[in-house]
Parts: sequence; structure tokens; C-alpha cells
Amino acid sequence: MNSSRLSSQPTRDPDFAPTVDSDIVGKPTAVKPQRLLSIDLLRGLTIAFMILVNNQTGPEPFHQLSHSDWNGFTATDLVFPTFLLLVGLTTVLSTAARLARGATRKELFLHTLRRAVLLILFGFVVNNFPFFHLATARYYGVLPRIGICYFVVATLYLLSPTWKDKAVIAVACLVGYWALMRFVPVPGFGVPTHGFPINDRDANLAAWLDRQIFSAPHLYERTRDPEGLLSTLPAIATTLFGLLAALWLRSANSTARKAAMLAIAGAIFLGLGLAWDPFFPINKKLWTSSFTLYAGGWSLLLMAASIYVADILRLGRPKDPTAHPLLYQPLMVFGTNAILAYMISELGASILHAAHLKSPITHFFATAIPHPAWYSLLYSLAFVLVCWLLVLPLYRKRIFLRI
Repeated sequence: MNSSRLSSQPTRDPDFAPTVDSDIVGKPTAVKPQRLLSIDLLRGLTIAFMILVNNQTGPEPFHQLSHSDWNGFTATDLVFPTFLLLVGLTTVLSTAARLARGATRKELFLHTLRRAVLLILFGFVVNNFPFFHLATARYYGVLPRIGICYFVVATLYLLSPTWKDKAVIAVACLVGYWALMRFVPVPGFGVPTHGFPINDRDANLAAWLDRQIFSAPHLYERTRDPEGLLSTLPAIATTLFGLLAALWLRSANSTARKAAMLAIAGAIFLGLGLAWDPFFPINKKLWTSSFTLYAGGWSLLLMAASIYVADILRLGRPKDPTAHPLLYQPLMVFGTNAILAYMISELGASILHAAHLKSPITHFFATAIPHPAWYSLLYSLAFVLVCWLLVLPLYRKRIFLRI
């Protein structure tokens, strides 16, 4: 992405534009293969599901369409880590492409810094639109976390494109976060596991630190924030998983072998996450180390499945490799304009709430469909459709949000 404005330039954006795999299944690929179509498809699916679950309404939505109340895991908890993993993956692909075109590392670092700052600023707008009351403004959030994780991982890749040091850093993030949460005394409470659990809602180091930085009105849950400062550490590990996956996808192996190894890695991560769960429970709001591994495992399995369907079986793909498969276009609309789609959904939800329009709309759905879980689902599906229709004209005109 080359600027912060909407652009209709015909060149494809290395992060958010559609891509086609030129690999021949079963034969070695070039060291610098083109992007896999599956990446954009998985990102589109992730954004569509993110908008869906973020706009559940009513007292009792379906369990899997809501975040876990605390410890535990639902399908909804998988959305954000999957997107972060894809951020790490596309960071490698876009950076490598720019280096191949002659960009210097200094230029790419400045581009990375500018992009991260813009994501953080966009996050502030999304969090506080439309009133922007500074006394209650939220500074943490989804886009700021993406910006920070992207900046750290992209900078690490610019410093060194090798994989071993990234794997060591990812492990250090996970073990270091566990050690901080387990052994560092929490002022006013004591040492975790000595009289209170390691994942206590308020008596944990991450929540305590957030309360020292911001007062209650600035925190999403008043006493804690799910995108707080300390839990960004394991989120960086999630993004590094994507970087490591991208390095593997750029290797000289067949597409089938790449997908198989991603699936094996995913299964291993699932096992490690479950093994860690009794000692540091799986918890999305704290982004625990066990959650990082468990969610990362599912994300890698989804990536492997997407590659298998779209790039190995090539289901629904036209003979022309540059054409957009009609079967996949609904997901490509979101997948090629992911940040824009997310911002439209968040700003749209804020407008409905501020204009007091959400209540009558949800009342209509509740009246038509008495079952609370079903009317919540249908309302959120309608919301996804509206967002999709708003992004669709941009997709057709090849207009992508470029940062």
C-alpha cells in the first residue's frame, strides 16, 4: 500500500490485492513464487466472520458467535489471531516483492513506520467515533495492536530475513509472558497462584499494568483491556507465526508439501496449547501463551485447508490464471480491502448506535424471529451484507485502500 488515500491505480497492492499462484503442484516452486490465492480467500473469510461476530445482538447469541467470557475458546476467539497471522505472512511477501523491485531497507523501514502510525491513528478514529470525548477515549484496540505487531515483525524481517532468530523470538515472547504473569508479584494482590489464579480477572499483571497507564474510562472493560500493553507481547508471537509460515511458503517445495507441513505444524501447535492450558489457561482476553499456540494451530490448519482447496485442487478456478474466480468473489471483496471493510463495519455500527437506529432495527428482527440466537444471527448477517455491498463497487473498480 503506497498512500493513505483510495487509489484506482491498476497495479496490484502487495498486501490487499488479489493474487494468483503460479506454482505447478508436485514440482518445486521458485524461491520467489507469486502469492497464493488462498491467502486472500482466508483473509476475506476472516474479515467476514469478524464483522459477523462483532455485530451480534440480543441477550443470547449462539455460543460460538461470542467471545469466551474468560478462560476457554470459541470460534469467535480465532478471528483476531488468524488476521494477525496473515499480517505476518503478507508482511514477508510484500517486503520481499519491494526489495526485489529495488527498494532500499531504509525506504521500507520508513514505509513500515508510516503504515504502523496510520493504523494506530485509524484505530483511534474507529474506537472513538463519532464523539471523540478525550476524557473517555480508548487508545488500545484492534487496529493499534495490528499496527504495533506489524511494525515489530516487519522491522525484524528487514533486519534479517532468516527464520531461526524469529522462531527464538516467538518462543521468548511466549515463555517470557508466562513467566511475567506467573512469577512477578502483582501490587496489592501478591504472587499469582498463591491465593489467586494466574488468570484472575483483575489480579493479573496485564490488567494491573493497564490500570497504571490509563484510568477506568479509557479501558474497554474498565479494569482491564483485551488489547492491553503486556498482552501485545504474545500477539507479536502470533504475527511471527505468520512470518515463519510465509518463509516456508516461499521455499523451493511443492505446493502440496507446503500445505501438508503447515497442517502438521498446526496440529503440533494445538497439542502444545492444550498441554499448556492447565498451567496457563487458554484465554483470548489475556492472549495467554497457551491461547497463542492453540489459536495459531487452528489458523495454520485453516491456511493449509485454504491452500488445498484453492491452490491444489483449484476448485472453482478459471483456466485463465489472472481471472477472478466467480466462486470466490464474495470473499475476495473483503479479502482485497480488509482494513477498509473492517473500518466500514466499525464506523457503521457506531453510526447506528449514535443515531439510535440500532434499537428499532434489532426490534424488527426480534419481532419477526422470537428466538434470540437466530434473530441475532440474522441481524449480523444483514449487517455483513450491507458492508459487503459498500465495498463491492470498489472491488469492481479495482480501488483498494492503500496505506
